[in-house]
Amino acid sequence: MDAHIRKVYVPMTETGFYILLCLREESHGYNIIQKVEDLTGGEIRISPGTMYGSLSKMEKDGLIRFVREEEKRKIYCITDLGTQVLELEMRRIERLYRNMTEVR
Repeated sequence: MDAHIRKVYVPMTETGFYILLCLREESHGYNIIQKVEDLTGGEIRISPGTMYGSLSKMEKDGLIRFVREEEKRKIYCITDLGTQVLELEMRRIERLYRNMTEVR
C-alpha cells in the first residue's frame, strides 16, 4: 500500500468504512445506502451525491472495481487493496475499542 492511499484513507471516514464493508459482496450504490441505514439503525444516511462521489474516488484509487451493469446500475466489488485498507481500519477500530474498555 503506497503512502498516498494510507494518507487519504487511514483513518477512514464512516462513509468510506461502510462502503468498503458493504462491497465485500458485489453491490450498487443505492443498495449500499440502504444497507448502511439498516446496519446503523438509521444513524448514518449517505446521500446519493456523497455515495457516487465516494465510489468514483475509490474506483480511481483502486480500492473498488466496476464489475458489471444491471438495469442501469453499476455493480462494484472491493479489490485486494481495498481489503487491505479495510482490514487496517478494522484493526484500528478494534484497538480503540479495546483501549476504551480497558480505561473504564
